[in-house]
Amino acid sequence: MCGIIGYLGERPAAPILLEGLRRLEYRGYDSAGLAVFAGDRLRVEKRAGKVAGLEDAIGNGFPSSNCGIAHTRWATHGPPNRANAHPHLSAAKDIALVHNGIIESAARQRPLLRDRGFHFRSETDTEVLVHLIDLAFRECALLEDAVAAALARIEGSYGIAVVSLRDPGKIVAARKGSPVLLGLGATGDLVVASDPAAVVAHTQRVLRLRDGDSAVLDSGGHRTFDLARRSVRRGFQTVAWDVDAIGKGGHDHFMYKEILEQPASLRDATRGRLLEEEGIARLGGMADVDLKGVRRIVITACGTSWHAGLIGARMIEEMARIPVAAEYASEFRYRNPVLDRGTLVLGISQSGETADTLAALREARRRGCRIMGIVNVVGSSIAAETDFGVYLHAGPEIGVASTKSFSSQVVALALFTLHLARQRNMSLPEGRTLVRAIAGLPALVEEALAVDAQVRALAERYRNAPNFLYLGRGYQFPVALEGALKLKEVSYIHAEGYPAAEMKHGPIALIDEEMPVVVLAPRDPVYEKTLSNIEEVRARGGRVIAVVNDRSSAVIDRVDDAIEVPSTLPALMPVLTAAPLQLLAYHVAVMRGCDVDQPRNLAKSVTVE
Repeated sequence: MCGIIGYLGERPAAPILLEGLRRLEYRGYDSAGLAVFAGDRLRVEKRAGKVAGLEDAIGNGFPSSNCGIAHTRWATHGPPNRANAHPHLSAAKDIALVHNGIIESAARQRPLLRDRGFHFRSETDTEVLVHLIDLAFRECALLEDAVAAALARIEGSYGIAVVSLRDPGKIVAARKGSPVLLGLGATGDLVVASDPAAVVAHTQRVLRLRDGDSAVLDSGGHRTFDLARRSVRRGFQTVAWDVDAIGKGGHDHFMYKEILEQPASLRDATRGRLLEEEGIARLGGMADVDLKGVRRIVITACGTSWHAGLIGARMIEEMARIPVAAEYASEFRYRNPVLDRGTLVLGISQSGETADTLAALREARRRGCRIMGIVNVVGSSIAAETDFGVYLHAGPEIGVASTKSFSSQVVALALFTLHLARQRNMSLPEGRTLVRAIAGLPALVEEALAVDAQVRALAERYRNAPNFLYLGRGYQFPVALEGALKLKEVSYIHAEGYPAAEMKHGPIALIDEEMPVVVLAPRDPVYEKTLSNIEEVRARGGRVIAVVNDRSSAVIDRVDDAIEVPSTLPALMPVLTAAPLQLLAYHVAVMRGCDVDQPRNLAKSVTVE
């Protein structure tokens, strides 16, 4: 991991590569580098740290070559330093490779390559692959043949771009488990990248390689091949957003912009999908899908998407009366889960490329299950491999900490719940009520975000707290998890989310006058129980921040601070109660001087296990 950009065209490559790296910064990284042709050699520059440091190192003296590759790295093998940064070079420095993914067979192949006379300059798994390409080149004349021979010898995942002096003026790309796409500019310029954000400044026409595909880019254009090296045609798609959509829109940070975009992203998520008179959801990706045989649903996801999945599981069980389990994708396929043809497995991923989620869905398919996806990125791997699904239409999310994708995922799950429940046991009046509630969410979120100034003041008060505890019950427990995750991600404050009733079974030992406790306390079926949990915190000197939808004295008299949001159905309240928690995490992080959009050690899309 984490970002690839390559360019071949009529213009100097280095400025285009650097611009692409800057647009990939949001994905999270710890080093950056690039390689371009410079006459009879490859000019390579790489640095630990930010892209700005790489730009300073390059200055104005880089060759004006029209072909090159570049990379931002998120460390998996070896620390983030210059030696481990990409591109990696062959022994003669005539092959350069950038790679996302993990070569799982690297440890076995290193000693074998050493025995063949190869020396390693880094601790990375990627360097094994560049030496294998070098070895294969001894029996091949073309770069694409050497790359194919090397890839046949490895185990693992990869998205790669390769250039070589032995076959100059050419870029070879390939993918297995890690996204790679090609962009075709109006003047014939070719761009290879791991993310549309690196491409849209030049073109909105992209071709996404499928797993096992490779591509050759040269002066004659592009050619694509499948795993068996047969020529295949892959169609171009139009990216639905342009370079303006990945700007900050006048805000200091992408995260803040995306928190405030939630009313608009929810309108986009529901546009054309709600039919009030019929009390149903019209989902284009599921128009002809028969779900009558579904006896059980397993939702699988990671991180924020898993929190949304917990809400969806409760929603589906309550309204459609189908058993649902929400499972971490990273654990799901390793525990021999009980699956059959009556089980629908639903994967949730903003990027549609999350490696663990994709692997879990593939395992479910292998066991005979139908698989469904809820993703944001059109044409992503999960979208391509699932039987049917729902797009979020949330637009690009650049901040590493997910915000608008979370609320859009909850709404997408509500739409799916409505679709499923109306096919089973939900009455027309109940359907109409749910339709109206979902349709009203964008305006209510706008109201919920109006607490921004109040939350900023709270952030100032609690910014130096070493720990936070987040508590919620029912639909609010996943919100507690999500609120704690947001604070951890961007401010580096230790925070934990718990079911409020579970506090007595251990976490209550942590509570003292230095511990802020954020309690989700809307009026819902467990409201009175939540009030009792607040009393338990107060009895131990804890400082209570409550998120409420009713400023009655029942809450106000019991808490230090109350943040009020509007009201909706209990199943949809997480969309409203999560908003102030996102703002709290953001403002605390800014006040602590943290890099909000690129938190340390994190990547936007986790495409390795």
